[in-house]
Amino acid sequence: MSMQPKESGEIPAETVRVARAAFPKGSLAVRVRDELGVLFTDEQFTDLFPARGRPAWSPGRLALVLVLQFVEGLTDRQAAEAVRARIDFKYALGLELGDPGFDFSVLSEFRDRLVEADAGRRVLDGILIAAREKGLLAGGGKARTDSTHVLSAARELAWLEMVAETLRAALNALAQAAPEWLDHVAEPDWFRHYATRAEDSRFPKARTKREEVGRRIGADGMRLLQAVTAPDAPGLLRSLPQVEILRQIWVHHFHLVEGEVQRRNPKDRPPGAKRLVTPYDTETRTGSKRDLDWDGYKVHLTETCGPGDLHLITNVATTTAAINDDRMAAVVHAGLAQRGLLPEEHWVDTGYANSPAMVAARRDYGVELHGPLQAVNSIQSSRGDGTYGQDAFTIDWDNKRVTCPNGHTSKSWAVHSSQRRMPVLRVAFSVLDCRPCPQRRDCLSTPTTQRRQLTLRPREEYDTLQQTRALQQTDEWKERYQIRAGVEGTIAQGVQRCGMRRARYRGLTKTCLQHQLTGAAINLARIDAHLTDTPRARTRISHFAALRPAASGGAK
Repeated sequence: MSMQPKESGEIPAETVRVARAAFPKGSLAVRVRDELGVLFTDEQFTDLFPARGRPAWSPGRLALVLVLQFVEGLTDRQAAEAVRARIDFKYALGLELGDPGFDFSVLSEFRDRLVEADAGRRVLDGILIAAREKGLLAGGGKARTDSTHVLSAARELAWLEMVAETLRAALNALAQAAPEWLDHVAEPDWFRHYATRAEDSRFPKARTKREEVGRRIGADGMRLLQAVTAPDAPGLLRSLPQVEILRQIWVHHFHLVEGEVQRRNPKDRPPGAKRLVTPYDTETRTGSKRDLDWDGYKVHLTETCGPGDLHLITNVATTTAAINDDRMAAVVHAGLAQRGLLPEEHWVDTGYANSPAMVAARRDYGVELHGPLQAVNSIQSSRGDGTYGQDAFTIDWDNKRVTCPNGHTSKSWAVHSSQRRMPVLRVAFSVLDCRPCPQRRDCLSTPTTQRRQLTLRPREEYDTLQQTRALQQTDEWKERYQIRAGVEGTIAQGVQRCGMRRARYRGLTKTCLQHQLTGAAINLARIDAHLTDTPRARTRISHFAALRPAASGGAK
């Protein structure tokens, strides 16, 4: 299909007349069209379509349909039916009352085009640009960010299910690509074990028998890989995606021990950021946050939060579940900078707050990043009054020397990299000073340690850390930090209204598009609430929860 630009233009007079009669008080779609005008034009999506071919339905209108679909939680069929049958949708889209709309499959095709061009941001940007032109949004001020987990569209699999399904998927792909070759290679037992889904099987309950089943699946997969990579095997088989997934998962979970296939120990497996967890979504990873573990993704929402501001989502970032929040401040700031919506103050939780991020935010973007720093958890700081904690040592940055509370000076000062590949300074004291010291039990981490060593941040980060810790002890800062809590309500709105915590589609790029549409939908809903003077909902607390004593975090 080709795209031949045609503006939504004026709303047909008959559509206006009927819509005014049917919705005397308006509706979300009607009010948004009246207040914001045409949100998306066909020219914004010209690059998604070829110059020649059968004319496509207006992509500008399709973008608006996608947003309205997420506002109301509609399926593709329901959204297409709404375009055909609902007067307020026709009004918002500028259609004649008799316009038949489009087949529901057009929405899926349009999403695919958005994904291929990484154009999901354009939809959220369209809402933000319109809000800015109407004076509902401005740069500067305050913003807040938080993240939440997103479950993969692919069902979470137990380990035996995962390896069995991986092998079954590869067998099905090979059966389609080279049926005669596979019929010659397949073992007779494979049809009994892998012809149906793993969830239909009854795996044994005993641990030893389950381990035996795992070894059998591992051996079968290894034999299949050996057959695929044999010189006489058809070359195209090695390039099948399911075969490559089989190879990767087998490398991650199995190895040969004296010629036998054995399951790898957990310590021998790749880190979570690289390890596949399902054959049906190769970008899904396992994430952990406090006491929660999940397979899927993570979404970061940033919204304005200044007093008197209309709280609109200004940036949405989606990552795999294995990416920690402490890496995301710079990503969020880069996205806000592209839109010209950088705040003066950015309020986050402990996951984002660290001295490198604070220094980078101030240096690169002129943003003050505020968030509670993690508590110092060294053994020395926890002993007694913390006399020999890191803060008790005097640092001479110019001469690269540190003095301990007892007056001894360090003997070495070197630059190293942390486990996260960040520059740190390693400072060590002399064994000759530490061994005879009467306070060595309080200063050293263990009785067998010979000397004290310190790990320091670079000077700018260290100074920022000290100043921020002191500031966060004040009542004024604690009072100001309460502004961050409101972003929890935004996440709840995304979850309850748009199903944000479950991926609708497979793959990171499609899940990212889902979250961009979610952000746009929430913004439209909030603009509509602003137009109708709808007050923000208060946090609901049950009658029993309200009786909780104050010491337990309740209202009393």
